[in-house]
Amino acid sequence: MRKFNREELLKYDGKQNKEIYIACFGKVYDVTESGSWADGEHYDHEGGLDLTELMDESPHGEEVFEGYEIVGSLVD
Repeated sequence: MRKFNREELLKYDGKQNKEIYIACFGKVYDVTESGSWADGEHYDHEGGLDLTELMDESPHGEEVFEGYEIVGSLVD
């Protein structure tokens, strides 16, 4: 499985590349095909970032990523 650091993940923001990846709880998900992530944005969140800390404020949990391909893991 591919390992991403935060700098590499930023390249997949939906603007620099067409792919949109986000990280959550150490997993990197491809959300490119999600209508909720049009243009690399989802509400106040942007693609290419680790959203783990924001999940406490979210109306949903990690289960929201079920069905999205895990393309790697986030390493610091």
